[in-house]
Amino acid sequence: MQRVKLDEIDRRILHDLQEDGRITNVELAKNAGISAPPCLRRVRALEEAGYIEGYHARLNAEHLGFGVTVFALVGLQSQAEVDLSAFENLVQSWPLVRECYMLAGENDFILKVVAKDWDTYQHFLTHELTAAPNVEHVKTSLGIRVSKFVPGVPVELGSGKDGGNSS
Repeated sequence: MQRVKLDEIDRRILHDLQEDGRITNVELAKNAGISAPPCLRRVRALEEAGYIEGYHARLNAEHLGFGVTVFALVGLQSQAEVDLSAFENLVQSWPLVRECYMLAGENDFILKVVAKDWDTYQHFLTHELTAAPNVEHVKTSLGIRVSKFVPGVPVELGSGKDGGNSS
């Protein structure tokens, strides 16, 4: 994978794609101040270099019947690398777990779990999560509402339409 040195045009492209993954190449090129063919070449180079990992639709969980979001703090009995990896591999098989982060500190992992209702989450908790090998404890917190959701990372822009602010 080749490494691309990011310039202001690349940063604008990354910023705009992160804001709207469905933006047309023509609009993307216009915003970046270049023509469409070199813009497409830059996007492909950013993809090949690993700066762009994919494109996704943001779905409405509630419209799809997933009204419960729970954050589960998981502590394992052993923190040996083989045990941590085994847990991470098991998490991959659980569709209700949408995000998993390894932590430093009192807990080993935090999981973001979505479920259709509280009973569905409880079934997952008792039959899969706490029953998993090496799980010592699970502490859960029920999400009430989302106050902020901004996927990705802040892309610094030196000039342009948002006045040099990071977004």
